[in-house]
Formats: sequence, structure tokens, C-alpha cells
Amino acid sequence: MDPEVGNGCVQEDEELGWGKSLPVPSVQEIVRNDSLCVPERYIQERQNRPDYHSEVSYASSEIPVINMSLLANGDKDELRNFDIACKEWGFFQITNHGIAETVIHNMKEAIAAFFQLPFDEKKKYTMPANDVQGYGQGYVVSEQQKLDWSDVLFLVTLPPSVRNLKLWPVALPGFKESIDQYSTEIRKVTEEIFAKLSLLMGMDTDGLKMLHGEMKQATRMNYYPTCSRPELVLGVSPHSDASTITLLLQDDKITGLQIKHKDSWIPVKPIPDAIVVNIGDVAEVLSNGLYKSVEHRAVTNEKKARMSVATFVIPSEEVEIGPLESMVDDKQFPRMYRNMKYVDYLRHTLERKMDGKAHTEYLKL
Repeated sequence: MDPEVGNGCVQEDEELGWGKSLPVPSVQEIVRNDSLCVPERYIQERQNRPDYHSEVSYASSEIPVINMSLLANGDKDELRNFDIACKEWGFFQITNHGIAETVIHNMKEAIAAFFQLPFDEKKKYTMPANDVQGYGQGYVVSEQQKLDWSDVLFLVTLPPSVRNLKLWPVALPGFKESIDQYSTEIRKVTEEIFAKLSLLMGMDTDGLKMLHGEMKQATRMNYYPTCSRPELVLGVSPHSDASTITLLLQDDKITGLQIKHKDSWIPVKPIPDAIVVNIGDVAEVLSNGLYKSVEHRAVTNEKKARMSVATFVIPSEEVEIGPLESMVDDKQFPRMYRNMKYVDYLRHTLERKMDGKAHTEYLKL
């Protein structure tokens, strides 16, 4: 029998109300029990499998790298590079972002320590029946859908008032402190990126931040176990993010993230201590499609397990998202998206499996 992540014991009044995900087997435990086992439910349809034998040259297709120090200090060339990266790629890596190496190292160590816990210990933090926070896997909405080759710990990290600490492994030495430090630093980087996006979208530098109300951070900690048949599975299925922006801390040595660019899957090669930033669905809507959220996925590895941390920056639930007036021109740039309360969009996405760009189609006029 597969080791399965069951229901938790969190009070109903502590649930987010965003949605739920069905309990599924722990991939880490499947591999621990039989390293050659790849259950049928994880084997992707042929057209969705990663192509490990592609002869496409990626030498000229590496995603842009933005120097945050130059960008923050008003360098016009770097602002132009940032604008191009958002328009043409929707993904970029940032260096010189000001987050200390020790903060990044401690965050990675905290996640590694959680996934090294015995399975019975990790189960204490299982996603409750009606929530998406906790240990398990997200976006599982039916017993028939194909599953991702990964385990996840998903927590709302900021503001502290919305944390559900029953789902935090706070007994793990240094875990909460590492999350606190990393979340605080990511917020500073987010505000700098928001300031530049605000200028590019015709607002004052605090425009985007103000539009978000009480801005939230949700953090998805991913563990991708080794897989004996990596050509058959996906670590994460193709999707775009329901965030405004997402900031991803990759494994420094193993490439797993791939983005869809000009109809090809491009691997995002890690730069040590850099952070990958991508445009989310909210930024696409606010910019009236000038900056598009981009489909991405994760592949697995036969030799080494991999971990990553995705931080989703999202508006307050009651904020209404829609194209900014400064981004709409009835003749040249007619309105492409309808207005919607953010929590309604979030619930829509969490009621469905990951499916490329299908969610943003729901927002289009």
C-alpha cells in the first residue's frame, strides 16, 4: 500500500478558505520503499513527457539576468533590460539582490531538515481536508488526474497574523527563524521590483504596493525525489502562477525548472545564490497583457533529489484585479481582461489541476 498523507486536525476557523487538494501518496516514501517504482498515476501522457533527447541548442536561450543593485540605484540601461525581460520572457534571474548568503543557506537547510524528518513526523503537518496549507501536494482535484513527482510543504508566511502555526514544524530547530528571516528579505526585494514595475506601468513607485492592500506571501517548499524513469514523469506540471510575481530559490547545482519560450521548453540554469523571478497572472491582468505570466514546469533527476522554494506574492483577498487605466487605450490597447475579486480568481485556480495557461483564459474578455 502506498504511504498516504491523510487528513490533519486543524480547526475550521483557521483554514484559508482558498480551496483544497486531495490527499495523495508521498513520493519520497514511494522512492524510499522501492527506488525503481514509478506508479502508473505518475506516468505522464506521451505528449506531456519531458524530452531528454532534444537537440535544441539552449546556448542562445538563457533567461535574462538582472542586477538588482543597478536597478535599485536607477540605472536606466538596467531598467530597460528589466522591461524587456518582463515583456519578452516573463522570467529572469536577479543577482546582487542584497539577501545575505547566510539567510539563503539557512532557508535551504530548514527545508532539507523538514524533508529529512521521519514520515510519521511529517504527517503531523498534513494539509487539512479543506485547506491548501500544509504537507502534501497541491492542485489535486480528482482521483484520475496524473500526479507530480514531488512532495510539498505550503505555508502562508506573511503577514504573521495569517500564519497557521499548527502546520509549521516549529519544533524543528531554526525552522521558524529561517522562514522569518528569508520572508522579510524577500519582501524587501519584492518592494523594489514592485517600485520599478509601477514606474513602467505609469504609476508612482508605491502604486503597485498600494494596490495590493495587505500584501501576502505564500511559500511553497518543494522536494523532488530521484526518479528511475525521469523521462516519464514531471516534478511539477506546466502552469502559470496565480500570483503577482513569484520569487524562486533554486538548487545551486541541479537544473530542474523549465520555461515555455517561443514554443520550446528552456531549462533555467541555476546561478548560485541568484533568485529566479517570474511574472504572475495578476501582473499580466494589471498590465493588460503587456507583461505575460509564462508557462513553466519542473523535471526530475535520476541521480539526485532536488529542493526549491517558491514565494508567491499576492494581493489581499478582497482586492479587485483588472487592467490599470494607464495600461488601457481603446484604440491601441483595448481592455483584454475583466475585473474580478482576487480571492475568486484564486479559488478558481485551486479548484482545477495545473493546466498551462488555462486559468488566465478565464479572466479574458
